[in-house]
Amino acid sequence: MVALGIGSDGKTGRTGDSPNLNQLEELRARCRNEVRVSGFHRGPQREMPAATRPHIKLQPFLSRQIARNPLQTGGVHIKLMSLGLLRAAWRPGDEVCVVRAVARQREVLLTEQAGWVQRMQKALVQMNLQLTEVLTDVMGVTGQAIVRAIVAGERNPKVLASHRHGRVRASAAEIERALTGNWRDEHVFVLGQALAMFDSLGERILECDAKIEALLKPLGVHEVELSGPGKRGGKNTPHFDARTALARWAGVDLTRINGLSVTTVMTILSEIGPDLSRFANVKHFCSWLGLCPGTKISGGKVLSARTRRSTNRVRQALKLAAMSLSRNDSALGAFYRRLCARMDKPRANTAVAHKLARMVYFMLTRGEAFVDEGQQCYEEQQRQRNIAALRRRASALGFEITPAGQVP
Repeated sequence: MVALGIGSDGKTGRTGDSPNLNQLEELRARCRNEVRVSGFHRGPQREMPAATRPHIKLQPFLSRQIARNPLQTGGVHIKLMSLGLLRAAWRPGDEVCVVRAVARQREVLLTEQAGWVQRMQKALVQMNLQLTEVLTDVMGVTGQAIVRAIVAGERNPKVLASHRHGRVRASAAEIERALTGNWRDEHVFVLGQALAMFDSLGERILECDAKIEALLKPLGVHEVELSGPGKRGGKNTPHFDARTALARWAGVDLTRINGLSVTTVMTILSEIGPDLSRFANVKHFCSWLGLCPGTKISGGKVLSARTRRSTNRVRQALKLAAMSLSRNDSALGAFYRRLCARMDKPRANTAVAHKLARMVYFMLTRGEAFVDEGQQCYEEQQRQRNIAALRRRASALGFEITPAGQVP
């Protein structure tokens, strides 16, 4: 749908057929106000070259105050668009969109690769090979060696168990018992097909890593001194020095924040970029992420304060990072455990994700470095706050609190 501004005839309207991108600029020229578009033209017109891009504002997701029935409010939408009362959607710059496209493709490949791992596990179970009972990760060092040996034709459980890595908790005898199966040909064939797809997707992921590295290289205009050792990388960590590349792009090392891995930081920067000047303050940024309490109020009474549902990738990455702090020996880890003691974990995850979002905003806008005070310092601060609260409450009741060591 394309909503036109007020034309020479003093009327507003919308086109019945969707014009192409080149016709949108002509429509805008015939109206005193700007053209606002929705549907499949919202994304492509922003990704056109800057020299030929039409000056068109986007129609964002309509607020809940407007009914969602287009038959009842179609005219209202057009009127609001023509008067400029609907805020435009926010999109990062062109260089960020390029990195974002490749990073999202990498996430898609990782998801598909995980699906083929599940198919391999199913083929093993159908052959009565209970490899998942002795290995926590089928695609680890030991798991991959055993699966590749099975596909290559090895059937002796003792030989397969000899691929056991020294860090595996299960003994060689336990792995040998778990690898006693029927070895049906059709399931071995399915296992080989799934392994081939897994390897093929792994090659595509390496290509994405090389592309992201090439895209980040010209964007690294800041000289950042990385302090402290890097965090331990997982299987899905990019196969290049992503920490240095991302720090030179953003101007700060976001991986110093507890809970934020290199993969999480790459997701954050590829989605929003290092420039957050479009947000008025940190509250606007957290509200855009969907991490702020809701404001469903009627007649001065708060009906609901739960956060709205959102598919924002940065929000999802921050909530996963918050979950990883459950056993972290840091101030953020102690903060997360304190919240879990007084509320359910989903709410605690949202609250800690909101705290992480504020840290990311201040680091990107102010260039501040993150300093972890430590778990002991945080717990001592909470202890002093509790003592002060007890003294205020006792003073209000006419009592005075004296430490146990000072009692005469």
